[in-house]
Amino acid sequence: MNPPIRILFVCHGNICRSPMAEFVMKDLVHKAGLDAEFYIESAATSTEELGNEVYPPARRKLAEHGISCKGKTARQMTHRDYDSFDLLIGMDRWNIRNMERISGGDPHHKIHMLMDYTQRPGEVADPWYTGNFDATWRDVSEGCAALLDRITTLNSLNP
Repeated sequence: MNPPIRILFVCHGNICRSPMAEFVMKDLVHKAGLDAEFYIESAATSTEELGNEVYPPARRKLAEHGISCKGKTARQMTHRDYDSFDLLIGMDRWNIRNMERISGGDPHHKIHMLMDYTQRPGEVADPWYTGNFDATWRDVSEGCAALLDRITTLNSLNP
């Protein structure tokens, strides 16, 4: 058996978009019977929310779809994460810049934006500013499904 594919989802604070992506992806992987083939986490580029739980509206949006994020608290991405994960997925361009700064670049081309795996590349809507958790849910769900499809169908981590 191959080692699990290790994916780290990253956003600014690790209380909205990246934990939503983490738990949506875990749910998709579980429903596909692929739990043993993946290891999935999420992290922040900033220190602003460290130790805080997932933002209540994000928790509620996940719960609406039968997904729990109980026990998740924000943590910051570290330089070591670049070596530990196969794929580091940011939610917007600012995240990507900060992820590259934290990791010291992207020599192995592991850093990508989530929506780049979809038919509508771009940024995941940030509900912290918009308050629109439905748009974020749509982006995250579509992005995670496309990412999982890319990995399982093409056996490729790159968009």
